[in-house]
Amino acid sequence: GPPATAAGLMAERTSLALPDGRRLDLYVAGGGVPLVFHHGSPFSGIDFPLLSAILAERGIRFVGYNRAGYGSSTRQPGRSVADVAHDVRAILDHLGAEEAYTYGWSGGGPHAIATGALLPDRIRAVATIGGVAPWPADGIDWFEGMGPENVEEFHATLADPENSVRSAERDWPKWREVTGADIAATFGGLIDHVDDGALTGDFAEYVAAATREGLREGYWGWVDDDYAFMKPWGFELGSLRVPVHIWQGGHDKMVPFGHGKWLASHIPSARPHLLPEEGHLSLAVTQLAKIIDALLAS
Repeated sequence: GPPATAAGLMAERTSLALPDGRRLDLYVAGGGVPLVFHHGSPFSGIDFPLLSAILAERGIRFVGYNRAGYGSSTRQPGRSVADVAHDVRAILDHLGAEEAYTYGWSGGGPHAIATGALLPDRIRAVATIGGVAPWPADGIDWFEGMGPENVEEFHATLADPENSVRSAERDWPKWREVTGADIAATFGGLIDHVDDGALTGDFAEYVAAATREGLREGYWGWVDDDYAFMKPWGFELGSLRVPVHIWQGGHDKMVPFGHGKWLASHIPSARPHLLPEEGHLSLAVTQLAKIIDALLAS
């Protein structure tokens, strides 16, 4: 059925059968060239009314999906970041779309970049918003400026991969029930005043609804994302030729500013948009029309 979002172009959830026998939740709204959205961790691909409106004005089709293990999308144990390119190719084939734009928010960033690297014939341009940098990587203190909850989660995973399962199991109940009213408190030390200020009204409701939707059936997508980020991504950043817009906020405590700076200096086709005054969440609201317009212009 339709996800709980405010009035606007509501994308109905459908299920796509993949060549390998897995299924993917798909959310499509509007018409025109698709914009494929790679969601964060944990999150889902439901549409945000503000984004749907921006895309509709520009004649672009919103295409969201739940990564393997999120929502009702079949889990793919041991998946790498690169594996997502097969799924995006299947989505575009299903839609009859030769080409698409793509963007990834937070944990969706690496997946959007992978799509641009591995499907250069299908992807016109990529954007990341608060996207994660590879681990490990020379020239970046991966944890500098990161909120305590994320530092703990990633350090625990590095010490023992099973810790990722334990932390997801522990945190799953509170996140799968989260509401717009308590989403800011649930983020705790992962947001400061900038993101807290952005997390109100329709946007808070969307962030809560997308989190509930992604964790509806379980937490394995979240666990598999953690594993995928902390091992080789499965492609070379230096191979990118399609434009990659890197949007990053200086007040981001989930994915610190250094990640955006590092990606901008290691992707040959990078177009940096490094904004010291924005956060991880605020970027996705205050700059959303600019993010889409820059993506379409490239």
